[in-house]
Amino acid sequence: MTFVGAGSVEFTQNVVTDLCGYPEFHGDLHFALYDISAERLAHAERLARRISEQSGAGATVTATLDRREALAGARYVINEVQVGGYAATRADFDIPARYGVRQTIGDTLGIGGIFRGLRTIPVTVALARDMAEVCPDAYLLSYSNPMAMLPWAVYEGTPFTRVFGLCHSVRDTQTLLTRLTGADPERVRFLTAGFNHQAFVLRFEQDGESLYPRLARAIEASPDLQRRVRVEIYRRFGYFPTESSEHSAEYVPWFMRHDDQIEEFRIFVGDYLERSEENLRELEALGHALDSDDPLDFEPQNELASLFIYALETGTERELHVNIRNGGLIASLPDECCVEVPCLVGAGGDQGPKPVPVGVLPPQLAALNRTFLNVVELTVRAALEESRDHVYQAALLDPNTAATLTTTQVVAMCDDLFAAHRDLLPPAFRS
Repeated sequence: MTFVGAGSVEFTQNVVTDLCGYPEFHGDLHFALYDISAERLAHAERLARRISEQSGAGATVTATLDRREALAGARYVINEVQVGGYAATRADFDIPARYGVRQTIGDTLGIGGIFRGLRTIPVTVALARDMAEVCPDAYLLSYSNPMAMLPWAVYEGTPFTRVFGLCHSVRDTQTLLTRLTGADPERVRFLTAGFNHQAFVLRFEQDGESLYPRLARAIEASPDLQRRVRVEIYRRFGYFPTESSEHSAEYVPWFMRHDDQIEEFRIFVGDYLERSEENLRELEALGHALDSDDPLDFEPQNELASLFIYALETGTERELHVNIRNGGLIASLPDECCVEVPCLVGAGGDQGPKPVPVGVLPPQLAALNRTFLNVVELTVRAALEESRDHVYQAALLDPNTAATLTTTQVVAMCDDLFAAHRDLLPPAFRS
């Protein structure tokens, strides 16, 4: 399997650790690592070799700066790219902040998500085009954000279709709700669907009985829970959202603009910058660990790509949530958009993963998803058509940006971001 953006060590580390931990795969693993940074690539290669040696997996590890070489013969491709790294993320936060636009994570929607999409879509589309030629039967398992945009762009802009976006938010939310209600993990059942980072728990049951009343009582008894954005969205819209409060706050117009809401709901403005800086410190610490002969302290993570691969390779059926082309899976959203739905992986042998049709969303959720969809669709079209006007329009329709700025300010902010990211954008955006 191939890791693209292998220098983004977290997912490389987790997936390699998991796969090396499966006895069934010992002696049969080949990790092909690719990155545009020779330094990061060398780091990832050392890491993968150490994990293989320490686990006794006997994996073959190769590293190359040539993407097509890395893809040759791959059955699975793990996409971890973050175009521009920390410096680009810093600009995504600092420039909007000068205009008064607050962000928490800035990688999915909002002005940060738009410009991350403009940087990342061309790279992901080029990757998928290479895969269509070099390894057309492989699966592209993508962790990169903005996830609602990237598979959509692959479907629209390439002949490659075997792309699945993987995100932890649904699994983490289901674990949270099980804990908050004291439900039995073995008996609880969920149906969760929507967009990545704006999906909703449509059914939450134990032995056929809804657990939503129990959740409502738990929230009523907890002043701490009541001061969370996702809980406020649940109380107003009737279904629990899958994304964290930090993310959820910047997808809607009601929180980030207002000082009192920032305080009331304890919203961490600029959260992702601190996380990114912590990741850089962890990368440095890992480098020191690799310089030592001491055993690495890694535990299996049940990473989603690992579970996907294991299920397919062993025929062990597992339900995972994936981000794929809608095509009627959610009847109240457009066919061409990318939705997050349950998918049975490892069932049916050669038939491959089987997404689960969800039907029609409750109207208030479909309406909320459409405000998300507006920004995503225009950004995808902006990147594929190299349309500067669509970038402005995506920003003008973004809920948080629109709640904060005038039309003139929105256009000026976009122009500043075009200039800041000039070397990372397609030619049409550089003038």
